[in-house]
Amino acid sequence: MAGSERARHWRYGELPGVDLLRARYVEKRFVRHTHENFVIAAISDGVEVFHHGGADQYAGPGALALVNPETPHTGRAGGPEGWRYGAVYPSPQLVAEIAAETTAIRGTPGFSSPVLDDPYAAGLVHEVLRAADEGNALAADTLLRVVVTRLLRLNGGPLPQRAVRTAGARTAARARAVLQERMADPPTLERLAAALGASPFALLRAFREVYGMPPHTWLTDARVRHARRLLDAGVAPAEAAVAVGFTDQPHLNRHFSRIVGVPPGAYQRERKNVQDL
Repeated sequence: MAGSERARHWRYGELPGVDLLRARYVEKRFVRHTHENFVIAAISDGVEVFHHGGADQYAGPGALALVNPETPHTGRAGGPEGWRYGAVYPSPQLVAEIAAETTAIRGTPGFSSPVLDDPYAAGLVHEVLRAADEGNALAADTLLRVVVTRLLRLNGGPLPQRAVRTAGARTAARARAVLQERMADPPTLERLAAALGASPFALLRAFREVYGMPPHTWLTDARVRHARRLLDAGVAPAEAAVAVGFTDQPHLNRHFSRIVGVPPGAYQRERKNVQDL
């Protein structure tokens, strides 16, 4: 069944800062990860199950899976037939611009519920992808703004501000900064905790509470995110793998596919096609 899986992850030059995805997955399992952009995924067939906010969420045909930036989540099929969907990933800046112009939301806009049953909005997402495929810039930009406006009006509000108040939260933030700086050569949990004046398990608990995942999972997510930037800049996958701290390209391939949904080589080819236009 895995042979019937297919995915395309690309960008359209006339929609700057917006990632696009069209995919059919059967056995694919997305590990816990985050996105810098919003996720707006319209399900066509099957059911997607994704862990979000402490519980499994289910999105079937005509529904949308909606994930705010920097929000940990997973993804898998809800049945043996898998699921098929199209997705757009608009940047926080674009969503904020649309919200300011078309809604009454004050503060940083975001989605209130991770699943919304709205076949009309789901159809708009697929129309955005179709317009991008056809090179219809006016339609793609218009439809994207229409669907984001609709989703914010139906299921939007200001995102809560995350304040680092407790000692544990401050320690977690310092640990994240160390991991970001030492991405290619991270310390062990014990050494990281000792450098921050905490015990390993206290740091682990604090990190999970603040970032929704343990430090090693966060580091893998951060490595893949940085690898995407390098691939977008034209760095070869093998070089990107070593630069972000993976042992070799197969190591990058495995983690990249489990987070982005496509291998790094296919990802880079699609992005290069946009840059060459």
